[in-house]
Amino acid sequence: MTVVFLCVGAAKAGTSWLHRQLARHPEVHLRSIKELHYFDALEYDRLDREFAKHKREQAGLLARLADAGRTPGEDQAARLRDRADWMDVLEFGAPSDTAYLDYLRRGAEHAKVVGDLTPAYALLPENRLARMARMAGDVRFLYLLRDPVERLWSHVRMIAARRDPDGVVSARRAGNILERVFSGAEDQIVQRSDYAGAIRRLAAAVPGGKLLIEVFEEMVSGDGFARICEFIGVGRMEPDLAPVHAGQRFDMSAEQRDKARAWLAPQYEAAERALGRRPDAWKG
Repeated sequence: MTVVFLCVGAAKAGTSWLHRQLARHPEVHLRSIKELHYFDALEYDRLDREFAKHKREQAGLLARLADAGRTPGEDQAARLRDRADWMDVLEFGAPSDTAYLDYLRRGAEHAKVVGDLTPAYALLPENRLARMARMAGDVRFLYLLRDPVERLWSHVRMIAARRDPDGVVSARRAGNILERVFSGAEDQIVQRSDYAGAIRRLAAAVPGGKLLIEVFEEMVSGDGFARICEFIGVGRMEPDLAPVHAGQRFDMSAEQRDKARAWLAPQYEAAERALGRRPDAWKG
């Protein structure tokens, strides 16, 4: 029986890095589109929006290739094929878990594991997560935890870059966003910082033995990645330790870090309860 592997977050906790590692694992089959957003689109009636997004991205890639007088490279060709297949799932007929699973499994051949790595799934309500856990005979969930302060600051810098016309992160913009987080005004960042809520919903929805909570800092050092491979039932593989989507780096001030640590105290406590320990690499 093929394992259906769902990495449900957390955002800015290494899911892109993990996708890159598992995509090259001989026993794992992942499509080239990392985040499918199927279940959050289904939950919030946004499947049409997802289809339109992929249609724009497909047209944009084809236009760039045409303008450059180029044919798709191997990776681009795979992405074009995978997106076309996914658009078929979103566009034709009533959406169904069967169509979703067929998409994941297409081309898997003898792979032991197929999967979808979409951090937004961690925000889903318990009943949706429970339905996801029952959609196939063997569905396994992974939730990645990163030092809460470091995760928050990475997320803030990403949003700051998106809001700048030139994609540049300034200390002032990042600081303003961080203050808005503390006041509750940055809803998406606040929600994605809520380890306690995600862990509570996942623990209630996912059967025993089918949920792994792992630590980003230990995953990228190798030991955590080995545990993930064991959890999904594939052989160990040496990971490529190069970072993915590291973003523009600059440090928080001491005052910002102290405020973030206080604001995130419940998340440190929830993580420690779930893991039974405090990760050595966490500074907060």
